[in-house]
Amino acid sequence: MDDEKKMIYLDNGATTVHKPAIVAKAVYQVLSSGQYGNPSRGTYQIAVNASELVYQTRQKIAKFFNVPDSSLVVFTKNVTEALNTVIKGYLKPGDDVIATMYDHNSVLRPIYQMVKYNVSHTFLPLDAQTNLVDLTTLEKSIKPNTKMVVCTHASNVIGNLVDLKKVAEICHRHHILFVVDAAQTAGVLPIDMQKIGIDVLCFTGHKSLYGPEGTGGICFSHQIDIEPLIVGGSGIDSYNHSMPKRFPECLEGGTANVPGIAGLGAGIDYLMSHDYVKLGQETRKLADYFVQEIKDHSNIHIYTNLVAPHVATIGLNIAGMNSADVSAYLSEYGIATRSGAHCAPLIHQTLGTVEQGIVRFSFCSFNTEDEALAASEVIKEIAEQV
Repeated sequence: MDDEKKMIYLDNGATTVHKPAIVAKAVYQVLSSGQYGNPSRGTYQIAVNASELVYQTRQKIAKFFNVPDSSLVVFTKNVTEALNTVIKGYLKPGDDVIATMYDHNSVLRPIYQMVKYNVSHTFLPLDAQTNLVDLTTLEKSIKPNTKMVVCTHASNVIGNLVDLKKVAEICHRHHILFVVDAAQTAGVLPIDMQKIGIDVLCFTGHKSLYGPEGTGGICFSHQIDIEPLIVGGSGIDSYNHSMPKRFPECLEGGTANVPGIAGLGAGIDYLMSHDYVKLGQETRKLADYFVQEIKDHSNIHIYTNLVAPHVATIGLNIAGMNSADVSAYLSEYGIATRSGAHCAPLIHQTLGTVEQGIVRFSFCSFNTEDEALAASEVIKEIAEQV
């Protein structure tokens, strides 16, 4: 490709590369102004400035997800750290946890690690006809020692959603902690923790919240008994051998990523000022337009259930071709997609795509109809060659 600016970027499920200008400006302001020190580590003005910036971003996040109090918002470096913190910090020896076949290794690997502590697990299957998580199996899977249900809000491979409200109702009826991985939906769909009934929401900043890499967090609906993943400096209770008990300091060991948090706050500002719910709807229409252009080709197999709720992520394959080869071909035309397993092995085992993988097209609000059309034309051209 002669000009990198011509790239059609359709790997937004991995990270968004087109960020609002105010995000870069916010990060640069912290790094260049000399006016932001180490938050909660001093009473001089630039330390106070940093503390205020972190506090203000906490408040923005709390409002965005309807968290009861901003002290229940904990910053992490990404959703992987957030999920590790919650899964490893909450579950105890002898407990049981339920997840789904949609889930990412950010959920699966912490669960597998907990096996050595005698924590058992169950993964809810997919309905073979719809490719949706079969929630009729949830209540049957609950055991007396089940303490947590954790699931992704949307599959990062095919984009279909899990009915969070239905899961929450079952969890609360059985007094089980309900944890949501919102990596693919935060900033795309409205997520009201209190209205839905989410106990713990884990999110990343660098995808559809349009923040920088190295940002993410955990939102709690209430304080829970949880052990920190990382311990160290907290700015308070320095003479105690363990971390403070109060939120959010109990889970925030070490210096905060102030430039990243500034960028994350700016990303949320952008979404709030641009009607992010409408942007999300328009982006899904863009993905659906792409599908309409290709769905009738006999060599193209689409795994996304288009009549069920989904985000702007489409998983597909071309008959007889490895997904990596398809993505490589697309790359030659300046179209960036993701192929392979997408760090979500269980859904591939269910769909029978372990060897072939899946080609993922994931759109964002900065993509255009012309880009969707161009991508559809190239994928049809590839399919014609099979």
